[in-house]
Amino acid sequence: MAAIKGKAVVAQSGGPTAVINASAYGVVQTAQKHPEAFTAVYGALNGILGVLNEELFDFAREDAKEIDRLWRTPSAALGSCRHKLKSLEKDRTDYQRILDVFKAHDIRYFFYIGGNDSMDTAARLGKLALEEKYEMIAIGVPKTIDNDLAFTDHCPGYGSVAKYTATSVMEAGLDTAALYTHDTCTVHEVMGRNAGWIAASAGLARRKPHDAPHIILVPEVPFVLDRFIANVKEYLKLYKQCFIACGEGIKTADGKYLGEAGGAFAKDSFGHAQLGGAGDVIRAIVEKEAGVKCRVNRAGTAQRVAMHFASQTDVKEAVMVGQAAISAALHGVHGKMITLVREAGPKYRCSTGLVELEKAANGEKPLPPEFIGPDGASVTEAFKRYLSPLVAGAADVETGEDGLPVYTRLVRKLVTKQIGR
Repeated sequence: MAAIKGKAVVAQSGGPTAVINASAYGVVQTAQKHPEAFTAVYGALNGILGVLNEELFDFAREDAKEIDRLWRTPSAALGSCRHKLKSLEKDRTDYQRILDVFKAHDIRYFFYIGGNDSMDTAARLGKLALEEKYEMIAIGVPKTIDNDLAFTDHCPGYGSVAKYTATSVMEAGLDTAALYTHDTCTVHEVMGRNAGWIAASAGLARRKPHDAPHIILVPEVPFVLDRFIANVKEYLKLYKQCFIACGEGIKTADGKYLGEAGGAFAKDSFGHAQLGGAGDVIRAIVEKEAGVKCRVNRAGTAQRVAMHFASQTDVKEAVMVGQAAISAALHGVHGKMITLVREAGPKYRCSTGLVELEKAANGEKPLPPEFIGPDGASVTEAFKRYLSPLVAGAADVETGEDGLPVYTRLVRKLVTKQIGR
């Protein structure tokens, strides 16, 4: 069944997630079962930079127990990077270097776990390999907490960050309600530079009208000061509290990020600018315009690697896309990204599909209008139906005698360089 025979490299890129290692596990564990195709399975240390630097390690030299722990370990155990290569047309130096490394090590399979830029890199590398008549298969494995990759129903990583966000807002909302005489307003800032999927997930926490969050701010809806203040005052009047879920990428009507454009709003009583992100600007606006105390919670990197409260659905599907990548490669599929396909029917079922790497690289999926409430500051029941199965179940977490999680520790001992730098 194997299309070609040679070594495989799996690499991770971009921001870590709770389940990116689960996808790596799906790739590595499945590939090791097919020695007729994969003569070895290598990991690239720190993504595409590891390939450029010829820093590769052999999974055969890792403890099998540590490999098994990958699917229960957050962050990027192989090492990640944020390194965007120039276009192949402008400068093919790095691409040629990568291909030379592949040739030197007889690497015939490349599995890149990441987002848009990673899919672009894999696509261009595959194109160069075809031009040079070097037999190689490149497959993309989707990963992003932002859930903004097009052509897939959702992305591995999103379900877990959504579950963490909704629960954090629920718990922090109870805190605000308990102490409303002192902290009548709370802003909870989450990631999401250009898409509001994570901020929207906070909406799951609102089971009753008085529950947090009362206002959800997403990049897809322009921030209008007067409308926002009116909403805050209305909720303060109704419930003596107001909880705001805020995406870091919210923008003003002229397209400027609020964190950058908020100088006029974010001033203290002395007229001094209070610098910070979108959450800090919102806090300053609330305190100035509504005249109440406001606190800011910033989830930071904790939101994307919270394996202790990850979604079981998310973990299973992350492993599944890794396994599907190997299956596709064994069938000779090249230049495609694995997608998640939600099957029709009353019960949630999900399978995998394929899309061209070029399409995945150039596509973007904002939060659709039908998922945003008519007030522009809430989510619809349709969105809750979409998201609910993605946050279902509790991930299996191994714990040690100290009661804390046990996560994998790969040795990552590098193989001998063949061409140097």
